Amino acid sequence: MPHILIVEDESSIAETIIYALETEHFQTTQVSTGAEAISLVEDSNKYALVVLDIGLPDTTGLDVCQEIRKQSGIPILFLTARDSEIDRVLGLEFGADDYVTKPFSPRELVARIKAILRRTSGSSSGSSPIEKSYHTDEGISIDTDAMTIHCFGKPVDLTAHEYKLLATFISQPGRTFTREQLLEHAWEDPGSAMDRTVDAHIKTLRAKLTAISDQCAEVIQTRRGLGYCYHPPVN
Repeated sequence: MPHILIVEDESSIAETIIYALETEHFQTTQVSTGAEAISLVEDSNKYALVVLDIGLPDTTGLDVCQEIRKQSGIPILFLTARDSEIDRVLGLEFGADDYVTKPFSPRELVARIKAILRRTSGSSSGSSPIEKSYHTDEGISIDTDAMTIHCFGKPVDLTAHEYKLLATFISQPGRTFTREQLLEHAWEDPGSAMDRTVDAHIKTLRAKLTAISDQCAEVIQTRRGLGYCYHPPVN
């Protein structure tokens, strides 16, 4: 039974989320501050996903997301009253897996949470070139059964979307993927995302790889007007 951490300071909204999730047999824990959320994620691996409000009394959800991403790849769904495109893109750049705006449908929220968990568990039935475990020897290795990726022997802490994007690239080095193709491979519902969503995730993915090794700084290359392609790092 997946355990969902709800970070929401408005009691009426928190109660609505808790009721919707528990009706669908999820376990829930609710906190109202970012500090509590960071502490719980740091001290426990029991949570399957975080529902994170951007407007919190002690900090912003964006800052909380950044702190969580330093220690965990746990899926994060932003819940916020902000609905402009720039806010959505910013949330995704900070490492969120999805974004729901207020007012929201509890049924849609639960459906999005289930979709994220399916992606995270690797049970998505969508088409993808990633079908079996394999290993590359050019600095980056991947095990698709364990859904782990290492860069020069160090694990890369990836969100579900970041993992699927990088695994897609590694599966076909040198191939140029359009943004539409990457959405099809890495998102269960490609229609719910935007081209800029791909750009935001690739920006974060590049930063994570470069943080491990400067040799990985250029492995994902932009093909202007076309999309992106992957070239293995030289060990």
